[in-house]
Order: sequence, then structure tokens, then C-alpha cells
Amino acid sequence: MRIEIRENQVLLDGYVNAVERESRVLPSPRGRFKEKIRAKTFERALDKAENVDLLFNHDKNRKLGSLKEGNLQLYEDNIGLRAIAHVSDTEIIQKAKDGKLKGWSFGFIDNKPSWEDGEGGIQQRTLEDIELLEVSILDKTPAYIATSIEARGEEQAISETRGTDFKAEIEDLSEEETRSNKNIDYSLFEKQIELLKLKGGN
Repeated sequence: MRIEIRENQVLLDGYVNAVERESRVLPSPRGRFKEKIRAKTFERALDKAENVDLLFNHDKNRKLGSLKEGNLQLYEDNIGLRAIAHVSDTEIIQKAKDGKLKGWSFGFIDNKPSWEDGEGGIQQRTLEDIELLEVSILDKTPAYIATSIEARGEEQAISETRGTDFKAEIEDLSEEETRSNKNIDYSLFEKQIELLKLKGGN
């Protein structure tokens, strides 16, 4: 995960979730299980999605952007779902500077549940057809699984969240930008002084 801090925005670039890799053991009402997301699952979800929001801690009242707004890019490569976001929210910028951003998470609906029995009573779940609702940046240890009721017109569906913690590589360019701006202003000031001297003959 790369975090690039500028004076009035932060760039977040990293993987929300990997494909074709088993998760750690997760809890659920059905019992403990491991999960694998098939390759192209995120790609198909993005192809049919009208929009995907970027939230803070899955809070719909803390929307940071979206695909439609243009400050969020999402795509699947050979590793998994990658997110690139430009965020101008002052709280997020400060948390980035303080090293408090802890991970990514995504909310989805599983349209084609696939469960199999595994060793030691641990079930195996495979995700192949999902509806991607949102991705979130977190300032707390990701809750690897959570569920909620999602309204879909007159129907309701169970939406789920998955999280990925990360070690951030932080590059703070905000002070460098400030110094650069000051140098530019000072240079312009010097030129104005020179012009005044020429006009005054001194």
C-alpha cells in the first residue's frame, strides 16, 4: 500500500483483496471457513456496476468519493482488486500523516453462494459472482467478516464485508510543496524588486 501525502490531498494506492488465494480462517453463523475469490470475479463485478463508492470505515455518511466522481479507480489485475484514490478529506489526510490508516475493506453481495466441506470442520467458500457495493479505507484493524441487510428495491439481500490489513509506505510531499511554493513566491518578489529598481533608476 502506497500513501502519498500532498498539501491538500492524499493518494491511496493498493490492493483491496487478492484473488485465487485462500483467506485465513473466518468466522460465520455457518461455522468457521476459508474463502477464495476466483480470478475475474472483481472484473465482472466492475463491468456490471453502475458505480462503486469510496467510504471511510464503511460509513455511508463518510463518503470520500466514487468511480462516477472520478477520484476512485478500481481494476482487477493478476494479483487482485487494486484501488487508486485521490482523497481531499482533511481528516483522512491527517490520519495518513499520523500513520493511522490500517487497511482496505470492501462490501459486496454474493450472487452465487458456493460452499464445500473442508478438513477439520472448516468449510471452503468460493466467490465467483458478486455485486461490488463499496470499498472502504479503514483506520482500525479490518473486520475480516461482517454482514448487514442491503435494500435492493423491494427486496433485501445480505451484504458482506471483507478486510485486508496492510503496511503502508508513506511519502509526505506536503512540506516539500510548501517550500517549493515559498521559493516560487520569493523568486517573483525578487523580480518585482528588480523591476522597481530599474524604473526608479536606483
